[in-house]
Amino acid sequence: MAPFRRGKSAPGRVYAAPRGGFGGSKSGGRQGYQGATRKSTTTRNNFQNSRLDDTINDPGEESDIVSEKAVPKAGSANSSSQEEPSESDTAPENSYSVLLQTLIPTSSRGEPKRKRRKLKHVNESNPARSPSLFDPGDLDAVEEEALQSHRESDDEDQSDTDGLPESNDCFTRHFDDINQADVSPKMQAMDDKQWVIENGGTGSHWRSTLRRPVAFPVTRLNSEKGALGVKSFKLKSKLEKAAEQLFSEADGLMIQLASSMFSYQDVLFAARSLDNAGAVRTLAALHALNHVHRTRDKVLKNNVKLTRSTNDEDLEARDQGFTRPKVLMLLPTRQSCVKMVNTMTTLCAPEQQENKKRFQDSYANTEEKLTANKPEDFRDLFGGNDDDMFRLGLKFTRKTMKFFSQFYSSDMILASPLGLRTTLEGDGKKKPDYDFLSSVEMVVIDQGEALAMQNWDHVEYILEHLNLQPKEAHGCDFGRVRNWYLDGHAKYYRQTLLFSAFNFPSLNKIYIQQMLNLAGKIKFSKVYDGAMINAGLSVQQTFSRFDFSEPASEPDDRFNYFTTGMLSSLIKSSSSNQSRQQGVLVFVPLYADFVRIRNYLASSTSTQHVSFGSVSEYASAREAARARSHFLTGQHSILLYTERAHHFRRYRLKGVRKVILYGLPENPVFYQEIVSEYLGSSIAEGRIEGRLAGARCLFSKLDLLKLERIVGTQRYRTLLSDKGDTFNFT
Repeated sequence: MAPFRRGKSAPGRVYAAPRGGFGGSKSGGRQGYQGATRKSTTTRNNFQNSRLDDTINDPGEESDIVSEKAVPKAGSANSSSQEEPSESDTAPENSYSVLLQTLIPTSSRGEPKRKRRKLKHVNESNPARSPSLFDPGDLDAVEEEALQSHRESDDEDQSDTDGLPESNDCFTRHFDDINQADVSPKMQAMDDKQWVIENGGTGSHWRSTLRRPVAFPVTRLNSEKGALGVKSFKLKSKLEKAAEQLFSEADGLMIQLASSMFSYQDVLFAARSLDNAGAVRTLAALHALNHVHRTRDKVLKNNVKLTRSTNDEDLEARDQGFTRPKVLMLLPTRQSCVKMVNTMTTLCAPEQQENKKRFQDSYANTEEKLTANKPEDFRDLFGGNDDDMFRLGLKFTRKTMKFFSQFYSSDMILASPLGLRTTLEGDGKKKPDYDFLSSVEMVVIDQGEALAMQNWDHVEYILEHLNLQPKEAHGCDFGRVRNWYLDGHAKYYRQTLLFSAFNFPSLNKIYIQQMLNLAGKIKFSKVYDGAMINAGLSVQQTFSRFDFSEPASEPDDRFNYFTTGMLSSLIKSSSSNQSRQQGVLVFVPLYADFVRIRNYLASSTSTQHVSFGSVSEYASAREAARARSHFLTGQHSILLYTERAHHFRRYRLKGVRKVILYGLPENPVFYQEIVSEYLGSSIAEGRIEGRLAGARCLFSKLDLLKLERIVGTQRYRTLLSDKGDTFNFT
């Protein structure tokens, strides 16, 4: 698509077409006009918002016709945002007007309908009441009501800005106060991957690194304890109370995180835990709500300025994107969506919540289906409704929060990666549509470790389709689109927030390739003691390092080392004692490696006398139960077990006497459960002596992130660089 042409906003009275933009029919006094090429000298009696798709007084919105399972795309027959309005639809009737019409004599009602009156101020002694939303002769009252609706937000903004310089407003500085001469070199430096790495702050169990474009310092809120107050964030007044309570209980890590988030920096927070999950979720919801409301207030205030301007004034108000959605949240399950939505409603306390019951029925699940022996992190992730196929639009007005709004009329989109990708790709009946992601200014990805266990390709696919120039106008007023949208530079202003329990290569890839924020980016990570130390079991733990010629050959070198070294020696040493051969658990992180090992055990002549079973993420409950039973009774001496199977099911395997980790698990909690619980259970039941039980782990230099979490931050470099290749711990 050719780049959009810039234009200036037309002075005069400004309003929006019923679809939420400025495009539309030229007929009718209440219709919109196209772009910024048409000037109006007459006043409008039906004052509406630009892009916000609702009037100042928040009248009734469009009917709820979209379900979370089928979101119609723009241009479809079911999309009310793309439906061409008729003249009668441009001014909805109120109940009082309908009542007055019923009192008109039948003869009068049978007469042809009078031509619609032009929108101009009339001075009649006793004008007839119009069935439209506002009387044509009462424009002054309409404008007064519009201004009155802004007084509350004006007072809020005044209270927020008292005592603070305008330059300290991160929202204004990041999106509006832009000097092209300063921005262009920054963009070029990021494209050339010229970054300066600085220390972003440290704590007893965490550290952070800040990256900024070379030779360009970034502005960040003061993150010292006590110096960062609620006033520093320029929050809406209705959000301040919740924020004060949050920061009164925040530790140094949360203060640093809040400083980076509200400074509109990109954030990779790889220190999420069960203890701080609620605080992280509240911070993300608070920041997203504040961004949506401040964006809306800016548009409304500019509407008032443009409405009160004269034809001689050359007033330009660039305050919008191509489409309305500004915040995208990717979440793993519907229950996580419920938690995020509940946090938002607690923070903003809307007077009305449309379709809330439908949301509760579709997403919330209060029935407890998990057994008490499941780990706490498993219950937190899979408790409630664990469906990973959903998408939800949220629309905010001054007093209302609407669920299941159409994407093109939504302020926020909450979705799972799978659910949103099905919308982007379309199907046989619908064309691919991703224009509604063209103006996203904030992306929140929560519980990244859980999304990686689903399908991380969906996350990357969505990020690749963000901030692209739309294929259709969708009622956009290009005269009010920010210049950096028109120039195709939206990715440099978008804020990306990644929250995960730990870091992994796919997260680092997004951090390097997708996070190009002009405000810089910061990475938070934990300082690990080591999962093997926290295992709480005194058994021998051996770590074997293998070398590889090049990264592409690493999987083959790993397989050769496993079959020729670890597996063959295990079979030979146990051939004289059948009881020692039983109870060998082989943990395999990747399914491709699992299939390769399974085929080798089934077809190799060296393992023809070895019985084995397997449990993968694709095994049925019956197949998994049979394999576990045969392993416990000794019918299978070896059991292959994948990491994703453990993630989704958390089996408590019995009969484990020895553990071989073909690769280190991404989640350090899995290492503790496999080594400590499985071996500890066998020792406690007398199946094996503690001195004979043990675990052996295979790793390479590509596993440095996993290795740090397993052996600890102070030890992992030694295992990677030492001359030896075998390291024993007890």
